[in-house]
Amino acid sequence: MEKISTKAIQLILNAEGIGQPANWPGGASGITIGIGYDLGYTTVDLFESDWGNVLPASQTLRLKEAVGLRGLSAKVYAVEFSDIRINPDDAKKVFTERTLPIEQAKAQLAFPGFDKLPVDAQGALTSLVYNRGTSMFDKPGEDRRKEMRAIRHAVAVGDLQEIANQLRSMKRLWEGEGLDGLIKRREDEAELVESSIGVIA
Repeated sequence: MEKISTKAIQLILNAEGIGQPANWPGGASGITIGIGYDLGYTTVDLFESDWGNVLPASQTLRLKEAVGLRGLSAKVYAVEFSDIRINPDDAKKVFTERTLPIEQAKAQLAFPGFDKLPVDAQGALTSLVYNRGTSMFDKPGEDRRKEMRAIRHAVAVGDLQEIANQLRSMKRLWEGEGLDGLIKRREDEAELVESSIGVIA
Protein backbone atom coordinates (compact mmCIF):
# COMPACT_ATOMS: atom_id res chain seq x y z
CA MET A 1 0.00 0.00 0.00
CA GLU A 2 1.39 3.35 -1.07
CA LYS A 3 1.65 6.35 1.19
CA ILE A 4 -1.42 8.56 1.06
CA SER A 5 -1.15 11.37 -1.49
CA THR A 6 -0.31 14.94 -0.55
CA LYS A 7 -3.53 16.18 -2.16
CA ALA A 8 -5.59 13.77 -0.08
CA ILE A 9 -3.85 14.78 3.14
CA GLN A 10 -4.58 18.43 2.38
CA LEU A 11 -8.21 17.58 1.63
CA ILE A 12 -8.58 15.92 5.02
CA LEU A 13 -6.81 18.75 6.82
CA ASN A 14 -9.02 21.35 5.12
CA ALA A 15 -12.17 19.43 5.97
CA GLU A 16 -11.32 18.62 9.57
CA GLY A 17 -9.44 21.67 10.82
CA ILE A 18 -8.14 21.56 14.40
CA GLY A 19 -10.99 20.45 16.61
CA GLN A 20 -11.27 21.65 20.19
CA PRO A 21 -13.20 19.49 22.66
CA ALA A 22 -15.64 22.25 23.64
CA ASN A 23 -16.72 22.76 20.01
CA TRP A 24 -19.10 19.91 19.20
CA PRO A 25 -19.20 19.39 15.37
CA GLY A 26 -22.89 18.48 15.20
CA GLY A 27 -24.85 15.57 13.76
CA ALA A 28 -23.94 12.16 15.17
CA SER A 29 -20.43 13.28 16.11
CA GLY A 30 -18.86 12.84 19.50
CA ILE A 31 -16.44 15.17 21.24
CA THR A 32 -13.84 15.75 18.53
CA ILE A 33 -10.25 16.77 19.18
CA GLY A 34 -7.29 17.47 16.95
CA ILE A 35 -7.71 16.58 13.29
CA GLY A 36 -11.01 14.75 13.23
CA TYR A 37 -10.28 12.51 16.20
CA ASP A 38 -13.80 11.65 17.34
CA LEU A 39 -13.97 10.35 20.89
CA GLY A 40 -17.45 9.05 20.19
CA TYR A 41 -16.07 6.41 17.85
CA THR A 42 -12.93 5.21 19.58
CA THR A 43 -12.12 3.13 22.65
CA VAL A 44 -10.55 4.16 25.94
CA ASP A 45 -7.49 2.02 25.26
CA LEU A 46 -6.95 3.47 21.79
CA PHE A 47 -7.49 7.05 22.96
CA GLU A 48 -4.95 6.60 25.75
CA SER A 49 -2.49 5.00 23.35
CA ASP A 50 -2.86 7.79 20.78
CA TRP A 51 -2.98 10.81 23.09
CA GLY A 52 -1.51 9.68 26.41
CA ASN A 53 1.99 10.89 25.53
CA VAL A 54 0.73 14.12 24.00
CA LEU A 55 -1.78 15.57 26.46
CA PRO A 56 -1.24 16.25 30.17
CA ALA A 57 -2.37 13.31 32.29
CA SER A 58 -5.14 15.37 33.89
CA GLN A 59 -6.64 16.24 30.49
CA THR A 60 -6.37 12.67 29.26
CA LEU A 61 -8.25 11.51 32.35
CA ARG A 62 -11.06 14.02 31.83
CA LEU A 63 -11.42 13.47 28.08
CA LYS A 64 -11.54 9.74 28.62
CA GLU A 65 -14.97 10.25 30.16
CA ALA A 66 -16.27 11.44 26.76
CA VAL A 67 -15.29 8.27 24.91
CA GLY A 68 -18.38 6.71 23.37
CA LEU A 69 -20.62 9.79 23.71
CA ARG A 70 -22.31 10.80 20.44
CA GLY A 71 -24.91 13.22 19.19
CA LEU A 72 -26.76 15.28 21.78
CA SER A 73 -25.04 13.46 24.65
CA ALA A 74 -21.72 14.75 23.35
CA LYS A 75 -23.13 18.24 22.74
CA VAL A 76 -24.25 18.54 26.35
CA TYR A 77 -20.92 17.27 27.69
CA ALA A 78 -18.74 19.46 25.48
CA VAL A 79 -19.06 22.49 27.77
CA GLU A 80 -17.06 20.60 30.41
CA PHE A 81 -13.93 20.98 28.27
CA SER A 82 -13.94 24.73 27.63
CA ASP A 83 -10.55 25.06 29.37
CA ILE A 84 -8.78 22.40 27.27
CA ARG A 85 -7.00 23.53 24.09
CA ILE A 86 -5.42 21.12 21.63
CA ASN A 87 -2.08 22.33 20.27
CA PRO A 88 -1.99 22.22 16.43
CA ASP A 89 1.46 20.58 16.40
CA ASP A 90 0.23 17.86 18.76
CA ALA A 91 -2.85 17.37 16.61
CA LYS A 92 -0.76 16.92 13.45
CA LYS A 93 1.56 14.51 15.23
CA VAL A 94 -1.30 12.23 16.26
CA PHE A 95 -2.90 12.58 12.83
CA THR A 96 0.25 11.70 10.89
CA GLU A 97 1.74 9.03 13.13
CA ARG A 98 -1.31 7.34 14.60
CA THR A 99 -4.63 8.05 12.93
CA LEU A 100 -3.90 8.34 9.21
CA PRO A 101 -2.13 4.96 8.77
CA ILE A 102 -4.99 3.21 10.56
CA GLU A 103 -7.68 4.92 8.46
CA GLN A 104 -5.82 4.09 5.25
CA ALA A 105 -5.61 0.45 6.32
CA LYS A 106 -9.35 0.45 7.10
CA ALA A 107 -10.10 1.81 3.62
CA GLN A 108 -7.93 -0.89 2.07
CA LEU A 109 -9.88 -3.60 3.90
CA ALA A 110 -13.28 -2.05 3.23
CA PHE A 111 -12.76 -1.69 -0.52
CA PRO A 112 -11.13 -4.74 -2.17
CA GLY A 113 -9.13 -3.52 -5.15
CA PHE A 114 -8.10 -0.36 -3.29
CA ASP A 115 -4.39 -0.99 -3.97
CA LYS A 116 -4.98 -1.00 -7.72
CA LEU A 117 -6.39 2.53 -7.72
CA PRO A 118 -4.30 5.66 -8.37
CA VAL A 119 -2.97 7.16 -5.15
CA ASP A 120 -5.27 10.20 -5.28
CA ALA A 121 -8.31 7.93 -5.56
CA GLN A 122 -6.99 5.89 -2.64
CA GLY A 123 -6.63 9.11 -0.70
CA ALA A 124 -10.19 10.21 -1.46
CA LEU A 125 -11.50 6.90 -0.12
CA THR A 126 -9.30 7.22 2.95
CA SER A 127 -10.90 10.62 3.56
CA LEU A 128 -14.34 9.03 3.20
CA VAL A 129 -13.52 6.28 5.70
CA TYR A 130 -11.93 8.81 8.05
CA ASN A 131 -15.24 10.67 8.08
CA ARG A 132 -17.88 7.92 7.76
CA GLY A 133 -16.22 4.70 8.88
CA THR A 134 -16.42 1.44 6.95
CA SER A 135 -19.91 0.08 7.69
CA MET A 136 -21.79 -1.21 4.66
CA PHE A 137 -24.96 -2.10 6.51
CA ASP A 138 -28.11 -0.07 7.09
CA LYS A 139 -30.15 -0.19 10.24
CA PRO A 140 -33.75 -1.42 9.73
CA GLY A 141 -35.77 1.24 7.93
CA GLU A 142 -32.71 3.26 6.90
CA ASP A 143 -31.01 3.77 3.55
CA ARG A 144 -27.81 5.56 4.46
CA ARG A 145 -25.15 3.09 3.32
CA LYS A 146 -26.15 2.18 -0.21
CA GLU A 147 -23.45 4.43 -1.71
CA MET A 148 -20.80 2.75 0.44
CA ARG A 149 -21.82 -0.60 -1.02
CA ALA A 150 -21.87 0.84 -4.53
CA ILE A 151 -18.39 2.29 -4.04
CA ARG A 152 -17.15 -1.10 -2.85
CA HIS A 153 -18.36 -2.62 -6.13
CA ALA A 154 -16.93 0.24 -8.21
CA VAL A 155 -13.53 -0.15 -6.56
CA ALA A 156 -13.57 -3.89 -7.23
CA VAL A 157 -14.03 -3.29 -10.96
CA GLY A 158 -11.78 -0.20 -11.06
CA ASP A 159 -14.51 2.23 -12.17
CA LEU A 160 -13.20 5.60 -11.02
CA GLN A 161 -16.06 7.62 -12.49
CA GLU A 162 -18.62 5.51 -10.66
CA ILE A 163 -16.71 6.01 -7.40
CA ALA A 164 -16.95 9.78 -7.95
CA ASN A 165 -20.64 9.50 -8.89
CA GLN A 166 -21.44 7.63 -5.67
CA LEU A 167 -19.51 10.12 -3.54
CA ARG A 168 -21.72 12.86 -5.01
CA SER A 169 -24.87 10.77 -4.51
CA MET A 170 -24.00 10.56 -0.82
CA LYS A 171 -24.62 14.29 -0.44
CA ARG A 172 -28.34 13.50 -0.16
CA LEU A 173 -27.74 12.47 3.45
CA TRP A 174 -26.87 15.98 4.62
CA GLU A 175 -28.85 18.29 2.35
CA GLY A 176 -30.94 20.68 4.41
CA GLU A 177 -29.30 19.53 7.63
CA GLY A 178 -26.95 22.49 8.06
CA LEU A 179 -23.96 20.25 7.38
CA ASP A 180 -22.63 21.93 4.26
CA GLY A 181 -19.08 21.00 5.20
CA LEU A 182 -19.88 17.34 4.61
CA ILE A 183 -21.45 18.13 1.25
CA LYS A 184 -18.34 20.04 0.20
CA ARG A 185 -16.11 17.22 1.44
CA ARG A 186 -17.91 14.66 -0.73
CA GLU A 187 -17.56 16.97 -3.74
CA ASP A 188 -13.85 17.48 -3.06
CA GLU A 189 -13.37 13.71 -2.76
CA ALA A 190 -15.26 13.14 -6.01
CA GLU A 191 -13.14 15.71 -7.82
CA LEU A 192 -9.95 14.15 -6.47
CA VAL A 193 -11.04 10.74 -7.79
CA GLU A 194 -11.90 12.24 -11.18
CA SER A 195 -8.51 13.96 -11.36
CA SER A 196 -6.92 10.51 -11.24
CA ILE A 197 -8.86 9.08 -14.20
CA GLY A 198 -6.33 7.99 -16.79
CA VAL A 199 -3.51 7.92 -14.22
CA ILE A 200 -1.72 4.58 -13.91
CA ALA A 201 -1.86 3.23 -10.39
